[in-house]
Amino acid sequence: MKMLTQISKFIECRDLLWQWTLRNIRARYQQSLLGWLWAVVQPGAQVVIFTVIFTLFVPVKTGSTSYVLFSFVAMVPWTFFSVSVVEMSNSLVSNMALVTKIYFPREALPIAAVLARLMDFLVAAAFVVVLLLYFKAPFYPLGWAFLPLILMTQILLTVGLGLACAAANVFLRDVQSLLALVVQLWFYATPIIYPLEMVPPKLRGFYQLNPMVGITAAYRDVLLNGRLPEPDFFLSLAISLLSFLGGYWFFKRVEFQFSDIV
Repeated sequence: MKMLTQISKFIECRDLLWQWTLRNIRARYQQSLLGWLWAVVQPGAQVVIFTVIFTLFVPVKTGSTSYVLFSFVAMVPWTFFSVSVVEMSNSLVSNMALVTKIYFPREALPIAAVLARLMDFLVAAAFVVVLLLYFKAPFYPLGWAFLPLILMTQILLTVGLGLACAAANVFLRDVQSLLALVVQLWFYATPIIYPLEMVPPKLRGFYQLNPMVGITAAYRDVLLNGRLPEPDFFLSLAISLLSFLGGYWFFKRVEFQFSDIV
Protein backbone atom coordinates (compact mmCIF):
# COMPACT_ATOMS: atom_id res chain seq x y z
CA MET A 1 0.00 0.00 0.00
CA LYS A 2 2.86 2.35 0.86
CA MET A 3 4.51 1.60 -2.47
CA LEU A 4 1.29 2.47 -4.34
CA THR A 5 1.22 5.81 -2.51
CA GLN A 6 4.84 6.47 -3.48
CA ILE A 7 4.17 5.61 -7.11
CA SER A 8 1.10 7.88 -7.08
CA LYS A 9 3.20 10.79 -5.77
CA PHE A 10 5.78 10.13 -8.44
CA ILE A 11 3.13 10.20 -11.19
CA GLU A 12 2.09 13.65 -9.95
CA CYS A 13 5.59 14.86 -10.89
CA ARG A 14 5.26 13.66 -14.49
CA ASP A 15 6.01 17.14 -15.85
CA LEU A 16 9.42 17.05 -14.15
CA LEU A 17 10.02 13.58 -15.56
CA TRP A 18 9.12 14.70 -19.06
CA GLN A 19 11.36 17.77 -18.92
CA TRP A 20 14.29 15.74 -17.62
CA THR A 21 13.76 13.14 -20.34
CA LEU A 22 13.86 15.87 -23.00
CA ARG A 23 17.00 17.29 -21.38
CA ASN A 24 18.71 13.90 -21.66
CA ILE A 25 17.73 13.58 -25.31
CA ARG A 26 18.93 17.07 -26.17
CA ALA A 27 22.22 16.57 -24.31
CA ARG A 28 22.91 13.32 -26.15
CA TYR A 29 22.30 14.61 -29.66
CA GLN A 30 23.42 18.21 -29.34
CA GLN A 31 26.09 18.89 -31.99
CA SER A 32 25.76 15.30 -33.21
CA LEU A 33 26.19 14.75 -36.93
CA LEU A 34 24.13 11.54 -37.17
CA GLY A 35 21.64 12.40 -34.44
CA TRP A 36 18.86 9.83 -34.18
CA LEU A 37 20.61 7.58 -36.69
CA TRP A 38 22.93 6.46 -33.87
CA ALA A 39 19.96 4.49 -32.55
CA VAL A 40 20.26 2.29 -35.66
CA VAL A 41 24.03 2.49 -36.19
CA GLN A 42 24.94 1.13 -32.76
CA PRO A 43 23.06 -2.19 -32.94
CA GLY A 44 23.54 -2.31 -36.71
CA ALA A 45 27.34 -2.24 -36.47
CA GLN A 46 27.28 -5.15 -34.03
CA VAL A 47 24.94 -7.11 -36.28
CA VAL A 48 27.28 -6.62 -39.25
CA ILE A 49 30.22 -8.00 -37.27
CA PHE A 50 28.30 -10.98 -35.95
CA THR A 51 26.82 -11.68 -39.39
CA VAL A 52 30.30 -11.96 -40.88
CA ILE A 53 31.50 -14.22 -38.06
CA PHE A 54 28.45 -16.46 -37.82
CA THR A 55 27.78 -16.86 -41.53
CA LEU A 56 31.31 -17.11 -42.95
CA PHE A 57 33.53 -18.49 -40.18
CA VAL A 58 31.31 -20.25 -37.62
CA PRO A 59 27.96 -20.81 -39.37
CA VAL A 60 24.90 -20.60 -37.12
CA LYS A 61 21.70 -22.12 -38.45
CA THR A 62 18.69 -19.79 -38.26
CA GLY A 63 16.37 -21.77 -40.49
CA SER A 64 14.80 -19.83 -43.33
CA THR A 65 15.41 -16.48 -41.58
CA SER A 66 18.32 -14.33 -42.71
CA TYR A 67 20.96 -14.02 -39.98
CA VAL A 68 20.88 -10.23 -40.35
CA LEU A 69 17.18 -10.12 -39.52
CA PHE A 70 17.48 -12.88 -36.89
CA SER A 71 20.17 -11.00 -34.93
CA PHE A 72 18.90 -7.46 -35.48
CA VAL A 73 15.45 -8.25 -34.07
CA ALA A 74 17.14 -9.31 -30.83
CA MET A 75 19.97 -6.77 -30.82
CA VAL A 76 17.64 -3.75 -30.80
CA PRO A 77 15.84 -4.65 -27.54
CA TRP A 78 19.12 -5.83 -25.99
CA THR A 79 20.78 -2.49 -26.76
CA PHE A 80 17.84 -0.66 -25.20
CA PHE A 81 18.05 -2.83 -22.08
CA SER A 82 21.83 -2.80 -21.58
CA VAL A 83 22.44 0.89 -22.29
CA SER A 84 19.46 1.95 -20.17
CA VAL A 85 20.55 -0.03 -17.10
CA VAL A 86 24.09 1.34 -17.29
CA GLU A 87 22.92 4.95 -17.71
CA MET A 88 20.35 4.59 -14.93
CA SER A 89 23.04 3.33 -12.56
CA ASN A 90 24.99 6.56 -13.02
CA SER A 91 22.04 8.96 -13.07
CA LEU A 92 22.12 9.94 -9.39
CA VAL A 93 25.89 10.19 -9.00
CA SER A 94 26.22 12.36 -12.12
CA ASN A 95 23.61 14.81 -10.79
CA MET A 96 24.91 15.30 -7.26
CA ALA A 97 24.02 19.00 -7.09
CA LEU A 98 20.35 18.29 -7.70
CA VAL A 99 20.19 15.35 -5.33
CA THR A 100 21.77 17.23 -2.43
CA LYS A 101 20.09 20.63 -2.81
CA ILE A 102 16.61 20.18 -4.29
CA TYR A 103 13.78 17.93 -3.15
CA PHE A 104 12.00 15.92 -5.81
CA PRO A 105 11.25 12.21 -6.31
CA ARG A 106 14.78 10.92 -6.85
CA GLU A 107 13.57 8.08 -9.05
CA ALA A 108 12.78 10.68 -11.71
CA LEU A 109 16.48 10.80 -12.69
CA PRO A 110 16.99 7.10 -13.49
CA ILE A 111 13.52 6.70 -15.01
CA ALA A 112 14.13 9.72 -17.26
CA ALA A 113 17.29 7.96 -18.45
CA VAL A 114 15.37 4.88 -19.56
CA LEU A 115 12.62 6.97 -21.18
CA ALA A 116 15.23 8.85 -23.20
CA ARG A 117 16.61 5.52 -24.40
CA LEU A 118 13.09 4.38 -25.20
CA MET A 119 13.02 7.06 -27.89
CA ASP A 120 16.13 5.46 -29.43
CA PHE A 121 14.48 2.06 -29.23
CA LEU A 122 11.42 3.27 -31.13
CA VAL A 123 13.62 4.72 -33.88
CA ALA A 124 15.53 1.45 -34.19
CA ALA A 125 12.24 -0.49 -34.09
CA ALA A 126 11.07 1.45 -37.14
CA PHE A 127 14.15 0.18 -38.97
CA VAL A 128 13.28 -3.36 -37.82
CA VAL A 129 9.93 -2.97 -39.58
CA VAL A 130 11.77 -1.99 -42.76
CA LEU A 131 13.90 -5.14 -42.53
CA LEU A 132 10.82 -7.27 -41.90
CA LEU A 133 9.24 -5.93 -45.08
CA TYR A 134 12.47 -6.34 -47.06
CA PHE A 135 12.97 -9.96 -46.02
CA LYS A 136 9.22 -10.68 -46.32
CA ALA A 137 8.84 -11.98 -42.79
CA PRO A 138 5.42 -13.48 -41.96
CA PHE A 139 2.92 -11.01 -40.56
CA TYR A 140 0.81 -12.35 -37.70
CA PRO A 141 -1.59 -9.63 -36.44
CA LEU A 142 -2.52 -11.48 -33.24
CA GLY A 143 1.16 -11.90 -32.42
CA TRP A 144 1.86 -8.22 -33.03
CA ALA A 145 -0.85 -7.42 -30.51
CA PHE A 146 1.48 -8.91 -27.89
CA LEU A 147 4.26 -6.41 -28.67
CA PRO A 148 3.10 -3.81 -26.08
CA LEU A 149 3.10 -6.52 -23.39
CA ILE A 150 6.56 -7.72 -24.42
CA LEU A 151 7.91 -4.17 -24.38
CA MET A 152 6.27 -3.44 -21.03
CA THR A 153 7.85 -6.60 -19.61
CA GLN A 154 11.25 -5.42 -20.78
CA ILE A 155 10.69 -1.95 -19.32
CA LEU A 156 9.67 -3.41 -15.95
CA LEU A 157 12.87 -5.46 -15.87
CA THR A 158 15.01 -2.52 -16.95
CA VAL A 159 13.52 -0.04 -14.50
CA GLY A 160 13.70 -2.48 -11.60
CA LEU A 161 17.35 -3.33 -12.16
CA GLY A 162 18.23 0.26 -13.03
CA LEU A 163 16.69 1.68 -9.85
CA ALA A 164 18.46 -0.89 -7.69
CA CYS A 165 21.81 -0.24 -9.38
CA ALA A 166 21.37 3.55 -9.23
CA ALA A 167 20.72 3.38 -5.48
CA ALA A 168 23.58 0.94 -4.84
CA ASN A 169 25.97 3.07 -6.90
CA VAL A 170 25.44 5.96 -4.49
CA PHE A 171 26.93 3.86 -1.68
CA LEU A 172 29.47 1.82 -3.62
CA ARG A 173 30.96 3.36 -6.76
CA ASP A 174 32.25 -0.07 -7.78
CA VAL A 175 28.70 -0.92 -8.83
CA GLN A 176 28.99 0.77 -12.21
CA SER A 177 32.22 -1.04 -13.12
CA LEU A 178 30.78 -4.34 -11.93
CA LEU A 179 27.58 -3.70 -13.87
CA ALA A 180 29.51 -3.17 -17.11
CA LEU A 181 31.09 -6.61 -16.64
CA VAL A 182 27.78 -8.25 -15.75
CA VAL A 183 26.05 -6.76 -18.80
CA GLN A 184 28.83 -8.02 -21.05
CA LEU A 185 28.51 -11.56 -19.69
CA TRP A 186 24.71 -11.30 -19.73
CA PHE A 187 24.84 -10.62 -23.47
CA TYR A 188 26.37 -14.03 -24.15
CA ALA A 189 23.92 -15.68 -21.74
CA THR A 190 21.01 -14.43 -23.88
CA PRO A 191 20.06 -15.92 -27.29
CA ILE A 192 20.86 -12.86 -29.36
CA ILE A 193 23.58 -14.07 -31.69
CA TYR A 194 22.49 -17.71 -31.55
CA PRO A 195 19.08 -19.45 -31.43
CA LEU A 196 17.63 -20.78 -28.19
CA GLU A 197 17.66 -24.28 -29.70
CA MET A 198 21.46 -24.36 -29.43
CA VAL A 199 21.23 -24.41 -25.62
CA PRO A 200 21.45 -28.03 -24.36
CA PRO A 201 18.00 -29.22 -23.21
CA LYS A 202 19.31 -30.25 -19.80
CA LEU A 203 20.46 -26.66 -19.15
CA ARG A 204 17.48 -24.91 -20.69
CA GLY A 205 15.34 -24.80 -17.53
CA PHE A 206 18.09 -22.98 -15.60
CA TYR A 207 18.99 -20.89 -18.65
CA GLN A 208 15.44 -19.56 -18.96
CA LEU A 209 15.61 -18.05 -15.48
CA ASN A 210 17.37 -15.25 -17.35
CA PRO A 211 14.34 -13.01 -18.08
CA MET A 212 15.91 -11.65 -21.25
CA VAL A 213 15.73 -15.15 -22.73
CA GLY A 214 11.93 -15.17 -22.70
CA ILE A 215 11.75 -11.54 -23.83
CA THR A 216 14.12 -12.08 -26.75
CA ALA A 217 12.35 -15.29 -27.79
CA ALA A 218 8.99 -13.51 -27.62
CA TYR A 219 10.14 -10.77 -30.00
CA ARG A 220 11.33 -13.43 -32.45
CA ASP A 221 8.17 -15.52 -32.12
CA VAL A 222 5.96 -12.55 -32.90
CA LEU A 223 8.07 -10.84 -35.57
CA LEU A 224 9.86 -13.72 -37.30
CA ASN A 225 8.03 -16.96 -36.59
CA GLY A 226 4.44 -15.77 -37.02
CA ARG A 227 3.21 -17.20 -33.73
CA LEU A 228 2.33 -16.21 -30.18
CA PRO A 229 5.05 -16.09 -27.51
CA GLU A 230 5.83 -19.42 -25.85
CA PRO A 231 4.51 -19.95 -22.29
CA ASP A 232 8.07 -19.45 -21.02
CA PHE A 233 7.62 -15.74 -21.77
CA PHE A 234 5.27 -15.45 -18.81
CA LEU A 235 8.08 -16.64 -16.53
CA SER A 236 10.07 -13.64 -17.79
CA LEU A 237 7.04 -11.44 -17.14
CA ALA A 238 6.82 -12.65 -13.54
CA ILE A 239 10.57 -12.18 -12.96
CA SER A 240 10.44 -8.71 -14.51
CA LEU A 241 7.53 -7.69 -12.29
CA LEU A 242 9.40 -8.93 -9.21
CA SER A 243 12.47 -7.03 -10.42
CA PHE A 244 10.47 -3.81 -10.68
CA LEU A 245 8.83 -4.19 -7.28
CA GLY A 246 12.09 -5.18 -5.60
CA GLY A 247 14.14 -2.46 -7.28
CA TYR A 248 11.60 0.26 -6.51
CA TRP A 249 11.26 -0.93 -2.89
CA PHE A 250 15.04 -0.90 -2.39
CA PHE A 251 15.37 2.53 -4.00
CA LYS A 252 12.73 4.11 -1.77
CA ARG A 253 14.10 2.30 1.30
CA VAL A 254 17.51 4.00 1.02
CA GLU A 255 16.49 7.22 -0.73
CA PHE A 256 16.61 9.30 2.46
CA GLN A 257 20.35 8.66 2.75
CA PHE A 258 21.29 9.90 -0.73
CA SER A 259 21.79 13.56 0.17
CA ASP A 260 24.10 12.67 3.05
CA ILE A 261 26.29 10.18 1.18
CA VAL A 262 26.46 11.71 -2.27
